[in-house]
Amino acid sequence: MDSDTPGYVPTKEISLKSGVVSFLGNIDPVVGAMAGLFAFLLLLAPGQVPESLKFTGLSLLQISPFLIFSVAVAAAAKATGSEKLIAKVFSGNPARMIVFAAAFGTLSPFCSCGVIPLIAGLLSAGVPLAPVMAFWISSPLMDPEIFILSAATLGLHFTVGKTLAAFGLGLFGGFATLAAQRAGLFENPLTDGISKCCSSSCSTDKEQTVLWPFWREAGRRSQFNTTLLETGWFLGKWLTLAFVIESLMVAYIPASMIAEYLGGGAWWTIPAAVLVGVPAYMNGFAAIPLMEGLINLGMAKGAAMAFMVGGGVTSIPAAIAVFAMVRRQVFFYYVGLALVGSTAAGFLYQLSLST
Repeated sequence: MDSDTPGYVPTKEISLKSGVVSFLGNIDPVVGAMAGLFAFLLLLAPGQVPESLKFTGLSLLQISPFLIFSVAVAAAAKATGSEKLIAKVFSGNPARMIVFAAAFGTLSPFCSCGVIPLIAGLLSAGVPLAPVMAFWISSPLMDPEIFILSAATLGLHFTVGKTLAAFGLGLFGGFATLAAQRAGLFENPLTDGISKCCSSSCSTDKEQTVLWPFWREAGRRSQFNTTLLETGWFLGKWLTLAFVIESLMVAYIPASMIAEYLGGGAWWTIPAAVLVGVPAYMNGFAAIPLMEGLINLGMAKGAAMAFMVGGGVTSIPAAIAVFAMVRRQVFFYYVGLALVGSTAAGFLYQLSLST
C-alpha cells in the first residue's frame, strides 16, 4: 500500500503497536496494579513513595520466615500427592461424610480457585452435594499457609477463631444442603456439559498415589520445585500488594473513621462488613495484612472476622467458576450460605471476646 493511500499505517508503527500490546498483555495483573499505584503516588504524593516502599520492605522481611515455611508446606503436599487423600473423605454415612469433609477442607492446602476442578470432578463422579458443599465452603477459608501467616500477623486467637469458623461454616453448609436435598432440591447440581471426569481427582494413575519421601522420584522433585516457585511467586506478589495498600491505609485512612463505622459494639458493624466482604474480591493471603491494618485503625475484630470469612468464600474468580459450573439455584444458595455463615461467624467471634 502506498504511503499516500488513505488509512495507510507504516509497517514499523504497526510492529511497535503490536509489541506494546503484547508487552502489556504479558504483565502480571498484580504487578501492574502495584506499578499503577506507585505511578499514581509519584504524580499526586511523591513523598509517600519512599514511606510505602519502606513499610512494604520491613513488613515482607518480618513475615518472610513464615512465608517460606508455608510455601514449602504447599509444595510438599503437591509433590507427595497427599492432596489426593480427599477422595477417601467422601465415603460412608452422609453425616459422617459432612463432618470429615468440613474438617478436611479446613486443613487442606486448596485455594478458592484451585478447589473448583476438584469439586466438578467429585460432583460429576456422583459424590453427593452435601459433603462436597461442606468441603467447598470450608476449603478456601483456611489452609496451612493461611494459618501460619495469619498467626504471625493477626495473632493466634484470631487465627484459631477463623479456623473454627471455617469448620463451622462447612458443617452448616453441608447439613443445610443435606436437609435441602432430602426435601427434593438440588437433584442435579451441575450444569450441562460438565464432563464425567473433569478433574485429576478422578484419575487412578500411579502418578496419583501418595509417596511421602517424594525426593526419591525425579518427577516429584521437579513438581516440588515448580510448586515452590509458583506458590512463592503467587503469595509473594499478593502479600507485597497488600502491604503497599496497607501503607496507604495507615497514611490516609483516619483511625476515627474506622472506629466510628466498623469499630465499637454497634450491632450493624458486622452485617456492614459482610455486605462489603461478600461481593468484594479478597484474596485469602492479601486479606491478612489488610485486616491487620484495619484492626489497628479501630475495626472491630468481629467485623474483621465476618469480612474475611465472607470475602474468602465468595472471591470473584471462584464465584465466576462456580456460576459457570453449577445450576443457578445452587449458585445463589451457595452465596446465601456465605452471607448467613459469615454474619454468624462475626457475631460469635465478637461474643467470644466479651466473655
